[in-house]
Parts: sequence; structure tokens; C-alpha cells
Amino acid sequence: MIDKQHITQRFLKYVTIDTESDPNNPAFPSTEKQWDLARILEKELKEIGLQDVELDENCYIMATLPSNLNYEVPTIGFVAHIDTSPDFTGKNVNPQIIENYDGKDIILNKEKNIVLSPDYFEDLLQYKGQTIITTDGTTLLGADDKAGVTEIVSAMEYLVQHPEIKHGKIRICFTPDEEVGKGAHLFDVEKFGAKWAYTMDGSQIGELEYENFNAASAKVTITGKIVHPGYAKGKMINSLLIASDFIAALPTNEVPEKTTNYEGFFHLHDSTGNVEETVLEYIIRDHDADLFEKRKNLMQKIAFDFNERLQQDLVKVEIKNQYFNMKEKVTPVMYIVDIVEEVMKEIDITPLIKPIRGGTDGSQLSYKGLPCPNIFAGGHNFHGRYEYVPVESMLKATEVIVGIAKKVANNYKS
Repeated sequence: MIDKQHITQRFLKYVTIDTESDPNNPAFPSTEKQWDLARILEKELKEIGLQDVELDENCYIMATLPSNLNYEVPTIGFVAHIDTSPDFTGKNVNPQIIENYDGKDIILNKEKNIVLSPDYFEDLLQYKGQTIITTDGTTLLGADDKAGVTEIVSAMEYLVQHPEIKHGKIRICFTPDEEVGKGAHLFDVEKFGAKWAYTMDGSQIGELEYENFNAASAKVTITGKIVHPGYAKGKMINSLLIASDFIAALPTNEVPEKTTNYEGFFHLHDSTGNVEETVLEYIIRDHDADLFEKRKNLMQKIAFDFNERLQQDLVKVEIKNQYFNMKEKVTPVMYIVDIVEEVMKEIDITPLIKPIRGGTDGSQLSYKGLPCPNIFAGGHNFHGRYEYVPVESMLKATEVIVGIAKKVANNYKS
């Protein structure tokens, strides 16, 4: 079906372009370098024969594959993001191709003794005999989500080149700044014009997700008072020590490294401080809406209790909602999930329907009126040096996109 070498070269071209986003820059997009890939994609989409190709002022790329049917079917969409995570550098990505993987350790960087081992990353063993693309151990890879971008472009190209495959109108969009939570903020759902869509932003082959975390950020600011330590008795207030007590007051087992499936967590991801002031940066996650509210309330209650005990308002918690569980918006139209499940089974993929322990553009888009489940893109170990993607998984994801287009056309055939 899709040429393996062709899809590999396309992916390698995309990942070697640095598109890391910046969570501290309010500009849109948050980094100028995201335009580099956006302009390449704009040109490429035109070259493969898509219509209405538009790169707007906010770095969103939209395009259309027109229907080749003589009857009406719903317009569907496919979405992926062009930025990579700021959690780990995406500069100077140097991919390595492992042909016919033998199930043993992969030396990412001999000089620095960085090894991708199935003893630690057991999922690797699923891909014995396949072609795996890895990092060189010094950067992330960018399969999140340039694998998704690759698959959508490749599927559209294949459909253009094979007009005998019948399909309705398909809209595609590539978004900036998904990794910093802004990917859907300026997405024009009305202009996109699809009845529903799919993000190609999942992980291992077979993943199909329509549930995700409810998400919020929390900034805890603790005010202290610095005086000379030799004369500090009864006067100094050490914000660092109060911060330590605040951290300990949260449930110690409800953290990312100790939770799975539907279990929520509090994640302390950054802290800065001195005696005078300490700031703790948290994210709060839970699939259940009521438990999500309880988590936010707990952080506020801890702050209240600390201030009562200290008899001063020294601890302040600011909480901002980020996104919500798309399940509420997708469940009423579950047939859009059923379509994907059927397609996967038809091409010998075992569907892995499970909750996303994170979020995608699709969670926000669902609340903007575009129901948008998430489909695997094939990568593993996102946001770090051990990221990898099997080429065969990208090929299968591309087949899924083509299969969805065909099935939607067939489902509405009179």
C-alpha cells in the first residue's frame, strides 16, 4: 500500500526541523521556528494535490481533499500538531534507523553510554523484526506528533493518487503549540467545517481514545521573611520549609509515578525559591469530574489550614483549568469511535481502547463543537531521549486514515 521508504523519508525530514514550543511565551505561536515546518507543509500539501491549502496568521495549516462521490457524506477531519515538547530539547535531532530489530539493547549513544533497553522499555519487544527509528540519545525524536503529521500527509497523498478509492470531503489541520496547551485555542472550527475529526496523536499501535484527563495548573506562592540567621529566632519565616510541608501535605501516592489507568494525580513539575519566597508549580489531573474538583479544593484547603496555623496569609494557591474530559462530548456520537474500531479490526490491528493519561487538541476541540477522538500515531517514550517509533506502526496508522475515509463513504451509500 504505502511505500515504506517514502514514509520514512518524509518523517525524517519533519523531525530534523526544530519546532520546540515555549510555555513561557504568550505569543502565538510561542516560537518562530514552528513556521519553518508549517511553510514546508504548506508547499508540500499543494504539491500533492490538496485544495484550499491555507497557512493562517496563527500558524494553523488547513487543507481539503475534495469528495469524489456523487452523493453526500459528512465532512470528516484529521488533526496533528507540529510542535515538539519543551520538556527535552528538539534541536539538532539526529535520528537512527534500526533495521530488522533483534529484540536486544539499542545503543543510542556509545560515547555517553545511553541505551534503549527492552529490559526497561518492554514495549520494544512488540516490534522485533521491524524497522525502528530512535534518537541519538541527546534529543527527543519528535514522533509526538510528527508521526501523526507524516501519516495524515501520506494518507492524503495516497488518496489523491488512487482516485478509485471513494471518499467524501476530508479536511486536515496541523496546529502549533499543542505541547504548551494552546493548540486548539485559535482553531477555527467553523472554517474547518468538519462534522467530526480525529487527532493522530496517540502512542502504540492500536490505541483508540475518547477519554482524557480533566486538567488544571496550580501555582502555589509561599511568602517568607528573611532576617539575619544569627538573630532570627521568632522573626525569620523560611518559605522553603513551609513549601516542604505543603508538598508533604498532599497525598504521597497520588503522583504520576505511582498512578495508572483512571487514577488521577498531583504533579509538582517545577519549584523555585529562597527564604523570602518559594513558588511551586503543579498540574492537577483526574478523569472523574467530581474527583477533579475535590483535588482542586484540597489544594485550597491545605493553603487555608496553613494560613490558619501560621496566623498569617503566607500561602496562596492560584488554579487555572486547562482542558476537560472529551468523553462527555464524544459519547453521544460513539459511532465515530466505532468506525475506527471496525477499520482497525479489518486491517488486523487489535484496538486498545483506553483513557488518555494526558490531553490532546481533540479534548479542547470536542468542547468547541468538533468531536475528536484520538488515534495512535505509533511512537513511544514521548518527550525524552528514549523516544522511538516503528515505521510499520506509521504505515498502519496511514492505512487506518485511508480506511476511515472509505468506511464513511460506504456507510452513507444509499
